[in-house]
Amino acid sequence: MNSSSNMYLRAVKFSFFTILLLIMASPVFASSDPQQPVHLGSELPLWSAFPFLGILLSIALLPLLAPHFWHHHFPKVSAAWSLIFAIPFLFAYKGQALSEILHIYIVDYIPFIILLWGLYTIAGGIFVKGSLKGTPAVNVVIILVGTMLASWVGTTGAAMITIRPLLRANAERKYKAHLVVFFIFLVANIGGALTPLGDPPLFLGFLHGVSFFWTLKLYSEMIFLVILLTIILYIWDMRMYKKEVLTIIPVQSREPLKIEGAHNFIFLLGVVSGVLFSGLVPMGEVNLLGVHRTGQSLMRDGWIILMGILSLKFTQQVIRKENEFSWAPIKEVAYLFAGIFMTIIPALAILQAGEHGAMAALIQAVDSPKQFFYMSGALSSFLDNAPTYLTFFNTALGKLGLTENVIRDAFAAGTISTAHPEFESLLKGISLGSVFMGANTYIGNAPNFMVKSIAEEAGVSMPSFFGYMIKYSLVVLIPAFILVAWIFL
Repeated sequence: MNSSSNMYLRAVKFSFFTILLLIMASPVFASSDPQQPVHLGSELPLWSAFPFLGILLSIALLPLLAPHFWHHHFPKVSAAWSLIFAIPFLFAYKGQALSEILHIYIVDYIPFIILLWGLYTIAGGIFVKGSLKGTPAVNVVIILVGTMLASWVGTTGAAMITIRPLLRANAERKYKAHLVVFFIFLVANIGGALTPLGDPPLFLGFLHGVSFFWTLKLYSEMIFLVILLTIILYIWDMRMYKKEVLTIIPVQSREPLKIEGAHNFIFLLGVVSGVLFSGLVPMGEVNLLGVHRTGQSLMRDGWIILMGILSLKFTQQVIRKENEFSWAPIKEVAYLFAGIFMTIIPALAILQAGEHGAMAALIQAVDSPKQFFYMSGALSSFLDNAPTYLTFFNTALGKLGLTENVIRDAFAAGTISTAHPEFESLLKGISLGSVFMGANTYIGNAPNFMVKSIAEEAGVSMPSFFGYMIKYSLVVLIPAFILVAWIFL
């Protein structure tokens, strides 16, 4: 039996031993009156999020400590951490726990994967052909194009369209991990700040009454960050570029730029229109296994699947082959996020309990726009930024004695700035933190991990989970965010 098999057996034994311990400890989870449903977030202790921490540490450490084992068994690791949480959770809360699990998969995970699959499939049929040379100037242009697209086709859509041209342009280069990291910063996160189509938190705000075009007011903060990070990227890339000896493409062998599979832009716009439709047209509710979903959200999911199928049908396979398209990155995201969504249940419940949960002291201490910016951003770096946004959105309403209907009416009348300027200031901090700071980690926003996976499949040696944060987030992003808070908030 080889070392990886031994390690796998040890991991399985550890998982079952931990499950047994948690089952024995399950009375600590249980409600004092099992006949009455409880607000889980107000009961669950912080340590109930231990499996979530476990899966994050697995993603961070196992690719470094046991790369062969991780490559072959990461779906099993994800499943193990899911069971470590799910079994005692079901044992303690029974039907209520089952409802929570069904809810997060039916309402959150399945639509999440459908959207990613649709955008990944459609963008994989768009092949930018031509002799792009990965110079610092060219790299900056590609990343800026993706950044400008992000607010209109979503950060995931923009990332899937532009990541492969960036990788092909730099195929001959040795030092290119930093390019993918800055791509994640700008295209997969910061670029999505201008419209509700750009990032899920802003779309959630749109559904709760924030006007569609209000987020355009965030342009100053976004442009400031884009300029600052672009300058840093150009200087950083120039230094790396000078270290390399690159083959110059003869003029006669250079191929002009050309887009093949351009009809996929129609399907991409179809996805965007489907997402917008789901936020504008009410179509009643449907009960799925006790979980309520709106008719328009089901229509949206079906429409996105149709757009993906049409892309597969009407795009020649040779185009996908030239684009180095494969299903491996989307499979990796699906497996890992299946575990993340399961284990994140207690963390989200505690967060949504607000001042009645284990994070009460933290939430009560948040008062100013800067504090809302930092707190919503810090939690969005590791948790789902959409419920984080909504939690602080409701916290801001409560602190100012407002209701959602009052705010909705003010946005509709265009009087939010004059009638409720304090709320608008807090909302700006929440919006900026939730969108921008998803760039702090690989799991902070949906496309981050997918971009990493595509880059690694293309042979780029990406930094580890902690390496990304230590070498890039702490050094580049955090100082930039401090500047944003100091200047604009």
